[in-house]
Amino acid sequence: MNGVEFSLAGAVLTALGSGALWWQEKRLLCVSDLHLGKSERLARLSGQVLPPYDTQDTLIRLEHDLQQTQAAIVVCLGDSFDDLEVLDELPEAETNWLHRLQAGRRWVWIEGNHDPGPVQLPGSHLSELPLPPLTFRHIAQTGKSGEISGHYHPKVRVQTRLRSISRPAFLFDSDRVIMPSYGTYTGGLRSSDAALKTLMRPEAQAIVTGQTPRVIPLPK
Repeated sequence: MNGVEFSLAGAVLTALGSGALWWQEKRLLCVSDLHLGKSERLARLSGQVLPPYDTQDTLIRLEHDLQQTQAAIVVCLGDSFDDLEVLDELPEAETNWLHRLQAGRRWVWIEGNHDPGPVQLPGSHLSELPLPPLTFRHIAQTGKSGEISGHYHPKVRVQTRLRSISRPAFLFDSDRVIMPSYGTYTGGLRSSDAALKTLMRPEAQAIVTGQTPRVIPLPK
């Protein structure tokens, strides 16, 4: 698989180029901040019209990762939907698509700030998932270790031979992983932002997503 292997609290994890996290020992695939239905929500609340293909694009990538890993457990780490009303507007074809992806797997929906409470889909609906030695939750908590979270949509700026570009990235240190957003239309928070600097240790590193994911020192 196209990814970078590292360890957290003794668990061996692989950060995939897609932005998903793979825990081989548990056959667990974790994705964060899908924000399904974002284009619909923006149109409904602000009149801003974007091409309405973000949910399809996100599900295509998720289906590919599931096929590649043959995951038995899927953890969606919160903000899976851009708000709870999106579920009422989700086309039947996309709802059925989600059902197909869930079939035969343990599927855990972690509550996020955009989608608090249970969603109207099969699976477990939890505020957080302890799976020793790790804990999965939407928003990182200071003073915790072995923690995998999302919420912040971290991005880093890297220099190529031709230009400087911004890419979604995993941030990790000896205590935690903060995952990039998996959703198609989601923005990001620079790794140098005070909210992320407060959470991450000085020796933290980043894994840049994309076709060739790689580890870099965490940009300050």
